[in-house]
Amino acid sequence: MTIRDRVLIAGAGPVGMVAAANLVRRGVPVTVLEANAALSDESRASTFHPPTLDMLHGLGAAEPLIAQGLKAPQFQYRTKRDGLIAQFDFAAIADATAHPFRLQCEQSRLTRILLQHLRGNGNFEIIFSSPVRGVTQTADGVEVAVMRSGMETETARWLIGADGARSETRSALDIEFEGFTWPERFLVVSTAFDFHAVIKGLVSVNYVADPQRWHFLLQIPSLWRIMFPIAAKESDELALSSAFAQSLMAQLVPSIDRYEIVHTTLYRVHQRVAQTFRKGRAFLIGDAAHINNPLGGMGMNGGIHDAINLTDRLAAVWHGSKGDAELDRFDKQRRLVTKEYVERQSIQNKKNLESPGSEFRDRLAAIAADPGQTREYLLAVSMISSLRRAQQLG
Repeated sequence: MTIRDRVLIAGAGPVGMVAAANLVRRGVPVTVLEANAALSDESRASTFHPPTLDMLHGLGAAEPLIAQGLKAPQFQYRTKRDGLIAQFDFAAIADATAHPFRLQCEQSRLTRILLQHLRGNGNFEIIFSSPVRGVTQTADGVEVAVMRSGMETETARWLIGADGARSETRSALDIEFEGFTWPERFLVVSTAFDFHAVIKGLVSVNYVADPQRWHFLLQIPSLWRIMFPIAAKESDELALSSAFAQSLMAQLVPSIDRYEIVHTTLYRVHQRVAQTFRKGRAFLIGDAAHINNPLGGMGMNGGIHDAINLTDRLAAVWHGSKGDAELDRFDKQRRLVTKEYVERQSIQNKKNLESPGSEFRDRLAAIAADPGQTREYLLAVSMISSLRRAQQLG
């Protein structure tokens, strides 16, 4: 079988589309295989960190995304008992990024911006309704089985699996997805209620700690998203009932016990990292490579960082300026950084909200009061530290 001279990308989510855009920008032909009949319109991830926006700027996508989103230069920690305990401002690291703020914007807006940008480029094609069903590797390429009206085969020099937590690519490559599943599920409630009008000094990103039921308040254009942990003993049926959602929301603001709820989403939460991010001519990025709890907004952002790291290297190998060994650096850097930073930080974020004792409050207050500690903390939560760590790994 003739191997097509291109890169296949499984998955047209934000991570897969960023990978495609960066390869096309560097003159590498790409075919994106998307399992669904169209781009997803789900909100899902909705926080873009400063260095991610820096990367998207290089693809011509940051400015149109910012125009559709909500800038969040500050974020807060609160407790149900004490109220506001610390506020942080990304202005303190303005020398380390061109975008010293989080952008609150649904991930589906980014995929559409990138698709519009790529359409008409001779090095880009996207094929919908094309789920991956198998992967075979040869000395000079990959053969990917795709289910359409029947089983068909796509070929390419390289394959990038960006097809999510249930990745068919990862399964076909027989790569173990190591880790665990949290006993709690997370419930996200969306409402158009104006919390700024009733909570003094509120900003767009707020983490509210409580040992019984923590929550976070996250604003996106036109809506607020509130996340609650759901205990193992609370059934899915109960968690998705209107009365239960209203009972949780009633705990947010005294005297307000009814909200107009736009929608609710309940999902299981995992902490898993693939055993390897590279197997021969195939790679894993984004949720196909690693998943974590959403506290801190590190999942999609880490996936976009994977995509840029890999495709920068892949383009160099494609054009002959680097050898194949360059691609091993992707696995070395991104997998270790995922373990050292993304997984560890997201787990710590959850623990902080679950047990907001005096030690937690005092530590946050000390960080907020000291410019040096504030800077290091913001570099960490913005994921700039993890990117710098990756560079140190060579």
